[in-house]
Amino acid sequence: MSWQSLQLYFTGESLRNVQKFLKLQGVDVSHKTIYCWVRKYTKLMKTYLDKITPQIGDTWRADEVFVKIRGELKYIFSLMDDETRFWIAQEVSNKKHGHNARGLLKEGKKVTQIKPKVFTTDGLPSYNIAHQKEFWARNRDERTVHIRHIRLQGDKNNNKMERLNGEFRDREKVMRGIKTRESPLFDGYHLYHNYIRPHMSLDNGLPPKPAGSP
Repeated sequence: MSWQSLQLYFTGESLRNVQKFLKLQGVDVSHKTIYCWVRKYTKLMKTYLDKITPQIGDTWRADEVFVKIRGELKYIFSLMDDETRFWIAQEVSNKKHGHNARGLLKEGKKVTQIKPKVFTTDGLPSYNIAHQKEFWARNRDERTVHIRHIRLQGDKNNNKMERLNGEFRDREKVMRGIKTRESPLFDGYHLYHNYIRPHMSLDNGLPPKPAGSP
């Protein structure tokens, strides 16, 4: 029942609603036990998936969304592949302006073993600084093009990232705030988006399987 619990939890159910569902199935456990299951299996899945390389495209997007942790405003910076919707990397920051986004791009290169040809963001200076540090190359042909003038319409919009942000915000609202920065929701929803959640934009499929996976 632990896997069913994870599915329900990351779909959007609260821990107590998951507890009620399990009780109807004849399994009587506390919501604290369910939380322990979520933490345990999220850690196991992350450990496994960190060892394999996803097969993605060469156009990446980045954006940030605010969340509240113990009532304090924080920001999740995320990196996503444009073609496959694969959520490449994320990090939690105490601030939006002045945040050093180099760590996000470094993690992206580590996860994918490549750097993109095109990098699309909003106009936040943090992205431009990180792009110059992590994606610059002496050879002009090898440099990553940074698109940072987002419009509401056309191919220069950042709607795909906005949808990803909306996914996470919808899940976070059910929790009425996140209690700790170490919450399994961060890594867990990241994994859920990439490997479990069907995507309408991909004909209800998933982002591509990692290279080397069965």
